[in-house]
Amino acid sequence: MGLTCFIFRFLRRPLVLFIAIGFLSGRGGWIQAASIKDLSNLVFMVLTPALLFRTMSTVHVEDLNFGPVAVYFAAAGLIYGVALAVLGFSSVSAARALASTFSNTIMIGVPLVGLAFGEAGLVTLFTLISVHSLVLLTAATVVFELAVARERAGRPGQVHAGTLVTALRAARNGILHPVPLPILAGLLFAQTGWTVPAVIDKPLQLLGQALGPLALLMVGITLAYSSVGGHFKRALAISLVKNTVHPLLLAGLGWALGLWGLPLAVMVVAAALPVGANVFLFSQRYEVAQEEVTASVAVSTTLALVTVPVVLWLVSRSP
Repeated sequence: MGLTCFIFRFLRRPLVLFIAIGFLSGRGGWIQAASIKDLSNLVFMVLTPALLFRTMSTVHVEDLNFGPVAVYFAAAGLIYGVALAVLGFSSVSAARALASTFSNTIMIGVPLVGLAFGEAGLVTLFTLISVHSLVLLTAATVVFELAVARERAGRPGQVHAGTLVTALRAARNGILHPVPLPILAGLLFAQTGWTVPAVIDKPLQLLGQALGPLALLMVGITLAYSSVGGHFKRALAISLVKNTVHPLLLAGLGWALGLWGLPLAVMVVAAALPVGANVFLFSQRYEVAQEEVTASVAVSTTLALVTVPVVLWLVSRSP
C-alpha cells in the first residue's frame, strides 16, 4: 500500500469527526459548559469500568506474550520518569507525562494495525491493550495521588502524613479507583474460567461501545469552551514527544534487546499513536491541566496524520 493511499484511509477514521461534532455541539450551545463535569463523571464512573471489566474478563494470562509489551512499557516508563524529573513532581507534571506516553490504542490503533498488519498484528496489539490501561493508568493514578497529597501537605494548616503513609494511601486510592479496579476484577474473573452471563454481558458491551464516541465528543465540547491557541506551544511539545520520541525510543530499545519483525513493528506503531482520550478524562477528574491536555489530544491527533503514516512506512521497510 502506498503512503498516499494510507493517509487517505487514515483520514476517513471517525476520531476527527467525533471531535468536530463535539466542538460544533459546544459552539452551538447544545451542550453547556456546566454539563462537562457531569458528562466526564458518566464516562469515568460508568462507561469506562464497563469496557475495562468486559475486556479483561476474557484475558488469560498464560496465552499472552509479554516480551514486546515489556519493551513498550520500558520506553513509556523512561519517558514518564524523565518528564517528571524535568518538569518537577506535581499533578500538572503528572498529567503532562501521562499525555506524553498514553496512546489511543483502541479508537485509532485497532483499525490502523488491522489495516497495516492483518490478524497477526492485531494479536500483538491486543496483548498490549489487555494490560495497557492496567499498567499506565494504575501507575499514573498512584503518581497523581502522591502529587496531590504532596501539594496538599505543603499548604498552610495541612498536616504532613509522612512519606510511607502517603505512599500507602496513594496505592490504596490507585487500586480502589474506577480505572484499575475493574481491570483487576475482570482479570481475576477470567482466571476462574467462567463467562459473563449474556444478561450482564450485553449491557456491558453496549456501555463499552459508547465510551469511545462519547469521550471524543467530550474533547470537542471542551475545545469549544477553551482556547487551544493559548496552550499550543505546550501541546505541540507534548505531541512531538508522544508522536516521535516515544516510537523512536521504543525502536531503539527493541533493536538493542534483539526484538525484530512484526512484534516490534506493531509496538512502534502503537507508540506513535496520538494522545489517548483517557488522559483527558484523568485531567477532568483531578481538575488539572484540562485545557492543555485537550489541546494536546487535538494537536497530537492532527500531527499523527503525518507522523503515523511515516512510521508505518519506515517499519514496513525494516528487516
